[in-house]
Formats: sequence, C-alpha cells, structure tokens
Amino acid sequence: MAFEVYDFRDVNKNVLTTPEIRARLYHMEPGQVDRLHSHDLGHEIFLILEGKAEFMIAGHTEVLEAGQLCVALADEIHQVRNLLPDRRTVMFLSVTPHIQPTHTGRDPDGSVHPPQFRSNSFYDDEDDTGPIADLLDAFVRGADALADEARQAAAVHAQQAANWRKAQGADDKDATIAARNAMWKAVRSLHTRLFKLDLTWNRLAPRADE
Repeated sequence: MAFEVYDFRDVNKNVLTTPEIRARLYHMEPGQVDRLHSHDLGHEIFLILEGKAEFMIAGHTEVLEAGQLCVALADEIHQVRNLLPDRRTVMFLSVTPHIQPTHTGRDPDGSVHPPQFRSNSFYDDEDDTGPIADLLDAFVRGADALADEARQAAAVHAQQAANWRKAQGADDKDATIAARNAMWKAVRSLHTRLFKLDLTWNRLAPRADE
C-alpha cells in the first residue's frame, strides 16, 4: 500500500491522529495568537518550516524562525504568536500522546479551565457514531483486559528479572539478553493494550453531552 506524501506549503491539517501521536502541518495567519493552554499528558514539539513565531513556554519567551524547534512538556503552559503582520507562519507540530481532552485552557495566572473534549473531527479524525452504550461496554472490557495484561506482565517481569540477575552472576550474556527480550515482549504487549483502550476513550469521551 502506498503511503501519502504531504507538502507543508499546501497542507494545513492533522496528517496523523492516533492515541500514540497527533501530527499536524499548521498554518498560522498573519498576527494570529493561539490561546494559552497546556496538555495534561502530551509533550508538544514545534518545528518552524516557514516564517517567524514567538513562543511562550512555562513563563519563558523565545522567537523561532524557519529551521528551529522547541518543546512544551506536559503541563507546561504555552502560547504561540505569528510575528509576521503580512505573511503566514507554517510549522510542523506533534503532541504525544494524544488522549482526550488534549488541551487544557489556562488563565494568565495559571488557573485551569474545565476540561474541554472536542469532537475527533476537530483533529481531522473520524467521529464515532455508534451507540454510546456499546462504547461504554467496550471501554470497560478494555480496562479489564488492560488490568489482566498488567498482572501477566508483572509476573513475567518478576521471573525474567530473577533470570537476568542469575545470568549476570554467571556472566552469561546470551541468557541476559534472552531475559531482557522476554521483558520487552511483555512491555510491548502492555503498551499495545493501553493504546487500544486510549482509542476507545477518544471515541467515547467527546460524546458525553449528547
């Protein structure tokens, strides 16, 4: 299957929206100022592709131009301003992870606004239109499955940690690597299960006001 190619000069939208990451090509209009906000879980990366923008992150302000990058960590209050009065500023940004509510509005004194759950179409993704009762059931089943997965992973990690220590004591590198790889398999499985639960949550949460 062919992959899609995006040109930042033409595309102004989220090009990938998953619980793991939201990636966007973003065109800021001349003089545009985004609202003050933070992200409860996500780290946000900004890379300027064209133009000039002022970033305020956690009380510190810097001006970035094309080719420069900055990061707003989870819970860091930030705001972006296009400094060009007559031209757009274009950037690539990503928020990782993308879990609803993805934005927390803030006042200048740092006060937190109530959670705002936006439709998935706001992030250029599809909205779920199935019965909410089915989504609630799926979310509860997913939470139970995650709990089971976590218990199984904990048992694997305990056993493989013991194997790792024994292998190290015997200077057995192959056995050490085998223990590490077994632990990684459990870690990967746990994260995969968590992302599945996050996906159900993102489909469910914005629909509470229906």
